[in-house]
Amino acid sequence: MPDLILHHYPMSPFSQKVRSMLGYAGLPWQSVTVRESPPRPHLVALAGGYRKIPVAQDGADVFCDSRIIAEEIAARAEKPELALGNLGADAQAWVARVDLDIFFACVLAAGNRTLRRKAWDSMSVPDLLRFAWDRVNMGRTATARIVSLREARPVVLAHAAQVEAMLTQDFLFGRTPDHADFTAYHGLWMIRELAESRMLQGFPRLNAWMDRMRAFGDGTPRPLAIDAALAAARQASPRAIAAEFLTNEMIGSRVTIAPSDYGQVPSEGRLAGATPTRWILAREHADVGTVHVHFPRDGYTLAPAGAR
Repeated sequence: MPDLILHHYPMSPFSQKVRSMLGYAGLPWQSVTVRESPPRPHLVALAGGYRKIPVAQDGADVFCDSRIIAEEIAARAEKPELALGNLGADAQAWVARVDLDIFFACVLAAGNRTLRRKAWDSMSVPDLLRFAWDRVNMGRTATARIVSLREARPVVLAHAAQVEAMLTQDFLFGRTPDHADFTAYHGLWMIRELAESRMLQGFPRLNAWMDRMRAFGDGTPRPLAIDAALAAARQASPRAIAAEFLTNEMIGSRVTIAPSDYGQVPSEGRLAGATPTRWILAREHADVGTVHVHFPRDGYTLAPAGAR
């Protein structure tokens, strides 16, 4: 099995969630560094309109959303605890809240001078302005409520206190990490590691847990050029879809799939499969041929192409 290809950028918290999973899983992977905001023409070829980061790839199969990427890592590494669907209902509900409400609070609370300096160092002035404008527009169109700047710090501190109380063992739900740990880690990583903020200093168990999470590292990446990633898709065929996932009445129809919370740009293609947890969209593009793009069913909207 070829190494998973990850399309990401260093300061992306959700990319860090996946990189940390790869480290825990001990998997080698191929790294394609992308721009912090669109346009990303090669990802349009691979995933259509989908604009969130990271995106993962295995040949002609493309995986959108960290939940789907986590399922792929779990299967490759034989670590089922990394797949969200293998958690209990309470843990899944906790993850859903942290991945949305708490994540945005962490992003806003992390916005200090150190983070701004790192952004300036990593982006050109035009890219920085484009990034800021892009994120403002995403916030305006989001259906999820995003906390205000004034609310962000209290929300993060309340969350940190909850995590502190949960850590009666080495990890949030037991003696070994699972999907919930990586979900909680990446937002707090942005505050402690990326912004180098002292905000979390008063939570000793949380900091010891973050040290354990950081110790997993990021796996073993090796750089891959964009053209090579496109060639990997073009030279492969999408993996077969089991017959049991070909029974949905919309299989074969032209559809669009888009996130329902934020970054709601649709990808269009032909519905090729529907499993209990994901939609599989078949797309054609001159640069890659036929690809199958995998989306979660939860948190995404499927509609007939052309529907308004």
